[in-house]
Amino acid sequence: MSLSDLSIAGYRSIRSIRFPLRRLTVLVGSNGVGKTNLYRALELVHAAATGELALAIAREGGLASVMWAGSRRATDPPRLRFEVGMDTILPTDAEAAYQPRYAVEVGFGDSRYEAVFSEEPQIKAESLILPGRRSITLLERKGPAAWFRDENGRMRQLEQPLLASETALSSLRGTLPELDAVRHLLASWRFYHGFRTDQASPLRRPSLAVTAPMLDADGGNLGAVLATLKHIRGDTVDLAAAIDQAFPGARLAIPPPAKDASFAMTFPDVPHRPFGPSELSDGTLQFIALLGALLAYRPPPFIALNEPEASLHPDLLPALARAIARAAERSQVWVVTHSTILAQAIAEETCIHPRQVIRKDGATWLEGLSDVGIFPDE
Repeated sequence: MSLSDLSIAGYRSIRSIRFPLRRLTVLVGSNGVGKTNLYRALELVHAAATGELALAIAREGGLASVMWAGSRRATDPPRLRFEVGMDTILPTDAEAAYQPRYAVEVGFGDSRYEAVFSEEPQIKAESLILPGRRSITLLERKGPAAWFRDENGRMRQLEQPLLASETALSSLRGTLPELDAVRHLLASWRFYHGFRTDQASPLRRPSLAVTAPMLDADGGNLGAVLATLKHIRGDTVDLAAAIDQAFPGARLAIPPPAKDASFAMTFPDVPHRPFGPSELSDGTLQFIALLGALLAYRPPPFIALNEPEASLHPDLLPALARAIARAAERSQVWVVTHSTILAQAIAEETCIHPRQVIRKDGATWLEGLSDVGIFPDE
C-alpha cells in the first residue's frame, strides 16, 4: 500500500493544501517557505497511527505554537486537519483496488472529555473511509465517542470512551483487518531528519549484533544494518557502488559480527589503515547512515528524508541521488531539500522532476499545483 495524496490544513505556515504523491516525490525550496512543515505534517500522521499525535504536538510547543497564525473566517474553528489517501491492489483480487482515506482533526478544549488537561491537544474527529459510488465508513470518531464497522458490516460504538490524547486508529486493534492494515502502514513509515555526528552519536558506537532489516531513526543500529546486508542478505552491490562513486577507490569493510556489529572505511591513499566510525568525518558518517536508511535489507514502505544534504560535500550528492533512486524501486520515498544540486541529480537518475515549494498569499504552496490539488503538467 502506498500514499497517493496528502491534505494539510491549519498547520504552521500551511493554510490549506492538498497534493498528490508519487513513488518518488522531491520537494525543493529556499529557507522560510515551509518545506519542513510539509515533512512534519507527515510525521504527525505517523504519530496518529502510533498513538502519539497529542504528545508530538505538545513537544512542538502545543497547539498555540503549531496552529496556522494567518487570517481565518470567524466561522472556522481553530483546528489542525491531516488527511491521507492510500492505494493498493488486494492480492486476492487483482482487479479490486483498496483506496482508504484516513483523516484526523485536533483542536482546543472540549468539555465532553472527562479526563483531560486544560491545554492538552485534543483529538476532535477521525475517519477512515473507502471512497466510491457508495462510500463505506470503516471508522468514525467524534470527540470521545467512536464507531467502527464490524466483520458483519454493522457500525458498532466503542464501549469505552476515548481519551482526548488517544487516536481511535491506534486504539482499535483487532476489530477490522482493513483498519489494522492502515494503522500498520502508517506506523511503519520511517523519517530521517539528519543524524547526530558528535563523538557521543549513536552512529559512532558499535551496535548490538541483532539482525536489522531497517535503520532506526537515530541510526543507532547502523553497524547491524550493514552487517545484515553483508552477512545475511549477501548483497552489497549497491552499497559498494555508492561508496565507490562518492569516494573513488575507498572500501567499506563490514566484519562478521560477534557481540557487536561495526564497520570501517579504508581509503586509497592509506590502504592498510581502516578508519572506524569514531574516526570518520561528520560528512562521511552522515553519508554512510543515509545509505543504511536507503539500501537496508528490508526497507520500510515509506521513507522520508528531510534535508539529507546537510553536512555533505556537493561531490557526494550524485551518489546520494543514485541511492535514493535505488530505494524508490523498493519503497515510496519523499525527499525535502534545500539543494538544487541534489534535486537535479535525482531528476537525472529518475526523470522525475522536483516540485518547488513556494509562498502563495502568505502560505506554503507548491509551484504548478492547481487549487483542486493536481499538477496539470502531469
